Amino acid sequence: MDRTIVTLKKGEGRTLKAGGMWVYDNEIDSIKGDFENGDVVEVQDFDSYSMGCGYINTKSKITVRLLSRKKDVAIDGAFMERRVRDAWAYRRQTMDTSSCRLIFGEADFLPGIVVDKFADVLVVESLALGIDRWKLAIVEALKKVLAEDGIAIRGVYERSDAKVRLQEGMERSKGFIGEPFDTKVEIVENGVRYIVDVEDGQKTGFFLDQKNNRAAIQRFCKDKKVLDCFTHTGSFALNAGIAGASGVLGVDASQLAVDQAVENARLNRLEDKVRFQCADVFELLPQLEAQGERYDVVILDPPAFTKSRNSVKNAVKGYREINLRGMKLVRDGGFLATCSCSHFMEPELFAKTIREAAAGAHRRLRQVEFRTQAPDHPILWAADQSYYLKFYIFQVCSER
Repeated sequence: MDRTIVTLKKGEGRTLKAGGMWVYDNEIDSIKGDFENGDVVEVQDFDSYSMGCGYINTKSKITVRLLSRKKDVAIDGAFMERRVRDAWAYRRQTMDTSSCRLIFGEADFLPGIVVDKFADVLVVESLALGIDRWKLAIVEALKKVLAEDGIAIRGVYERSDAKVRLQEGMERSKGFIGEPFDTKVEIVENGVRYIVDVEDGQKTGFFLDQKNNRAAIQRFCKDKKVLDCFTHTGSFALNAGIAGASGVLGVDASQLAVDQAVENARLNRLEDKVRFQCADVFELLPQLEAQGERYDVVILDPPAFTKSRNSVKNAVKGYREINLRGMKLVRDGGFLATCSCSHFMEPELFAKTIREAAAGAHRRLRQVEFRTQAPDHPILWAADQSYYLKFYIFQVCSER
């Protein structure tokens, strides 16, 4: 098996040696052999020690993404099916699979691709050139493996429209893979019904990673007044409503998201006690405070305020401000659920930012629990990018 050899500089490849799966352009000493971007290559250390094989793209700062630690493994349809089988077996053992993430890139040893299952529909997001060649084979393998468990897939939609594809020298694309179908898909999660818009919703249409965290807030919401900030299509708000909250306000800056949230409230017959408002959360919270509004439970589920190391400082300001404002709206003894979905907002920094917000709001925090993303978004140790969601539940106490 004659493959192009990518050789690392002496002293480089520390992340790879620790268990990571990426080789950056500035770590490479030489590339020997003929190749096209997207081909599988072998990675060697400076002393010719083989570190495995992966696909190459010299247009990307992440020049090689490792597929296997074995140098001589054949990367073919059978290889992809083995990876798919492993991913499905893991999910069957760890969580409810009615709707879940089936493939989570590096954490499933298939770097650069994400596949979500919403009831009987698959949504594919391909983010790297090398894996893009295999996306159809991966989809077919998933359909085959799911069918063996009696799960028939009605349709497949591609949402490879993220900007990151441009960094790979690829065009953004979306559309049906196979026959067209109704892209408004109904799912049930934690007893709550949703319409997921796989064609025009954010990312793949719905944020599955918060599944268990949404369930966790239910026990705090019975007979309570709840504020859900950055509600998107209403998921935390509806979990509060179905748990028996006396009243819920969900807020989001997107009118499209709010319209979908209203539709989801109707679907669950919660429209009388779960209402939604289109507003900028940063502007609305000070207004609610000035009006004397107080809530038993405040939920903060903002989008990632930073997607690079360069913007972390500004992100810290945003997280500090939103948490300070949120804490001020919690009644003494009430609860705050707060999270960050940015990989670059590291756990220690997020905790420090919340602590500073509490000091600024003159509130004391009692930690109820700390959570991360649901098990269908597994955290692969050493592949740091797979760990991104930090989720706290606190009791908020006035200073005593």
